[in-house]
Amino acid sequence: MNKLMNDEKILIVEDEKKIADIVRSYLERDGFNVTIADTGKTALHQIKKNFDLIILDLMLPDIDGETICSSIREFSDIPIIMLTAKSAEDDRIKGLGTGADDYVIKPFSPRELVARVKAHLRRTKKNGKKVLSFNNSLLVIDAPSMEVRKNREIIPLTSTEFRILLCLAEKPQMVFTRLQIVNAVQGYDFEGYDRVIDAHIKNIRHKIEDNPQKPVFIKTVYGTGYKFIGIPD
Repeated sequence: MNKLMNDEKILIVEDEKKIADIVRSYLERDGFNVTIADTGKTALHQIKKNFDLIILDLMLPDIDGETICSSIREFSDIPIIMLTAKSAEDDRIKGLGTGADDYVIKPFSPRELVARVKAHLRRTKKNGKKVLSFNNSLLVIDAPSMEVRKNREIIPLTSTEFRILLCLAEKPQMVFTRLQIVNAVQGYDFEGYDRVIDAHIKNIRHKIEDNPQKPVFIKTVYGTGYKFIGIPD
C-alpha cells in the first residue's frame, strides 16, 4: 500500500459520528494522523495544533461551516475541503467564497474523499523552484515558500488560489480554459467547475488587483477563460 508520511495531520470537523468514523477509518488506512471535532467551537480550538488539511462539514450544531472557514482564513491558508448536503450550485459557490479549496457533496465516496485529500496535499507540497516577478516587482510570486507579495506586502491566498495564480503566471499571455485550470490545480474534474474557477478568480482579483474591475494581472477572455497579463521583470 502506498502510504503518505504518518506525520500528516488531518482534522475532521463533523458532528455525525458515523460519517466521521468512516472517513477517519479510510484516512488512517492510508497512514494519516486523524483528529475529529464534532462542534465548530472544538474545531477552532483544535486548529491551533498545526494540521495539514481540514475536512469541514457545513451543517454543525453550534457554528455553521462557512463561519468556521472564514475564521480559519483570518490566520491560516491550510487546505479546506467542505462536506455539504447542499447540492445547489449557489451554495457551493458561497462556500468557496468563504475560502474553501474544494467541496464534496453528501452522500459521497470515502475513497474519492481520500483521493482529494491526497491531491491537495500533493499539490501543496509540490511547490515550484522559481520566484516570478511582474510589473517592476509590483507583484512577486515566490513558489518555494508559496508566498505572494504586492508592494512588498504578503497577500494571503488559500492554497488553491495560489496554485491558480501560479498556473496562469507561469505562462503569461497564454489563454487557459476553466477546465484546463481546474485540471492543472486540482487534478480532477468535477461538476460546476466553470463557476468554481470564476469564484476563485474573483477572490484572487480582490486580493492582488488595485481595481478588480480593471485588472492588470488576470484578464477574462470572454467565452474561453482567463490569461495572465502581468509584464514579467
